Amino acid sequence: MKINGTPYRSIWLDDDGWQVKVIDQTVLPHRLDIASLKTLEDAAAAIKTMVVRGAPLIGATAAYGMALALRRDPSDAALGQAYDTLYATRPTAVNLRWALDDIRQTVAPLPTAERAERAYRRADAIADEDVAVCSSIGDHGLDLIRQAAKANPGRTINILTHCNAGWLATVDWGTALAPIYKAHDAGIPVHVWVDETRPRNQGAALTAFELGSHGVPHTVIVDNAGGHLMQHGKVDLCITGTDRTTARGDVCNKIGTYLKALAAKANNVPFYVALPHTTIDWTIEDGVRDIPIELRDAREVTHMTGRLPDGSVATVEITAPGSGARNDAFDVTPAELVTGLITDRGVCPATSEGLHSLFPEIRASAE
Repeated sequence: MKINGTPYRSIWLDDDGWQVKVIDQTVLPHRLDIASLKTLEDAAAAIKTMVVRGAPLIGATAAYGMALALRRDPSDAALGQAYDTLYATRPTAVNLRWALDDIRQTVAPLPTAERAERAYRRADAIADEDVAVCSSIGDHGLDLIRQAAKANPGRTINILTHCNAGWLATVDWGTALAPIYKAHDAGIPVHVWVDETRPRNQGAALTAFELGSHGVPHTVIVDNAGGHLMQHGKVDLCITGTDRTTARGDVCNKIGTYLKALAAKANNVPFYVALPHTTIDWTIEDGVRDIPIELRDAREVTHMTGRLPDGSVATVEITAPGSGARNDAFDVTPAELVTGLITDRGVCPATSEGLHSLFPEIRASAE
């Protein structure tokens, strides 16, 4: 995707072939900074502090973090330490564990002298695969938007999304935003309602930045406005992303997604969730019971960063002094509230049967 006409991915290798470059998402949309990851510790800190975020991008960053660690020390002990260090950074997104397992299984049988180079090549492949997967998600989701446009000839299709599930959350294209980009590029008139997504405002800061850079019409709304807009017929469908999807179709996404799904159900608005296959956790069924929910620093709730009239950026306290704050980063939307799952293999019901119809090899491997 493009920023000011220049194509970017969210993560890439430097020209030297070993440093990892990422867009620092903590300073967007006020500044575009490129950060260099040179060590395992740099990669872990980037994930922990949300310089990079979004399940697929977290996975790609973790893969490169393993490569950086093995470049410094390719021993078995270092491999295990790198795995543990990166795994501890964010507990909810399943792509993190998937990527770490992939790299470890790839390099563990190799002589130590070959491990770093192989880890870099596999991390490159994981990034490239994510781009292809997200493009495919966009193609399958585009069909849903085409159907909505056909049912409403001559009218703009209004889509509501929550948090940021665009190319900044992946390596390119995105998940929930990929169908929107494809529809816009195909000439289908679309408009996006962008939830601000408190407390970190990934919608207002990142989704709005992405859509604006690509020329997609959009409007930022406060998180509590979605149900009101649905009541008044101003939302044709919702599309969100997910950081972990269970084997029966429960979806874990940024806090506030559950409330949007409830409002959509009450107002007969289709609620779709877009995801790559790497985000499916086939080991669990009940998302409410079994998905660990990350609790983040209360300061993200009590303080907010923004741009002042003079162009400077400042962080201010917005709550009453001395008030406590709770900061659950995610919630779980039960499968029965999800109209369908948009995957890289197609669209299916949010059920065990629906998922297995697209991924039959999972059931076969378990038998």
